[in-house]
Amino acid sequence: MTAPPFQSRAFAVRSLEFAGREDRTLLRSVPIEAPIAIEVCGIGYAVMMATPSDLRDYALGFSLAEGLADHPDDVREIDVHRIEGDGRAEGGWILRITLSPERAENAFARARKRVSESSCGLCGVENIGQVLRPLPPVTARIAASRDAVFRALSELRDHQPLGHATGAVHAAALCAPDGRIVRVREDVGRHNALDKLIGALAADGIAPSSGFILLSARCSYELVEKTVRAGCPMLVTISAPTSLAVERAIAAGLTLVTLARADSALVVCDAQGNIA
Repeated sequence: MTAPPFQSRAFAVRSLEFAGREDRTLLRSVPIEAPIAIEVCGIGYAVMMATPSDLRDYALGFSLAEGLADHPDDVREIDVHRIEGDGRAEGGWILRITLSPERAENAFARARKRVSESSCGLCGVENIGQVLRPLPPVTARIAASRDAVFRALSELRDHQPLGHATGAVHAAALCAPDGRIVRVREDVGRHNALDKLIGALAADGIAPSSGFILLSARCSYELVEKTVRAGCPMLVTISAPTSLAVERAIAAGLTLVTLARADSALVVCDAQGNIA
């Protein structure tokens, strides 16, 4: 598999060999990480570090996952603009998002109150309140099985061209209840990969409630919240969850399956009986 443009670069590296073997010089592909500035209705909203691919999906998914838009139709326009680098670095990108007038005022209010955020935490009393606010209950139901989870895990790598090339990115996939891969998006950031997936599904008119989401990442509370807000009834991750992720999943009624491996998986919560 070959990674699409703007996803990876090749660097000459030296392979440090052990057991008396000679060192080797080879080309190694690494994923591109670039600053992505997000403007909402002309207001600077955030700068994220992400892989600059599928950026329209990312902008749409970010708008939905952040609560800036309730429906894809709330996003009226997405303009993607590239800032050229200086030859030593990749440069950056600007995503200019235009919302409907009804949603724009909410975006302005959010931007005025926004404080420093990072992928590993939130700062400020207002954001603590935002973290703990109730999530909408998950109402969708699916009938998945352990065989479906195994199938999705085994087929995911065939849908990861950037992961295959670099071994250094996350993937987010929507899987049908039988485990068939429906859509996949990749990024250096696990949150970005999920935002891109949510945006791709919205753009293609595919309901997240029709299957389960599979993530090649640690299960943090943000990923649980994005899955719940998307309306998906079940989340599967290959790594362990945090305590807050478990608590939020239980409170929302999300089926959470973690530590998914080729030979086993851990069902953390499944009050709705989505997996057998």
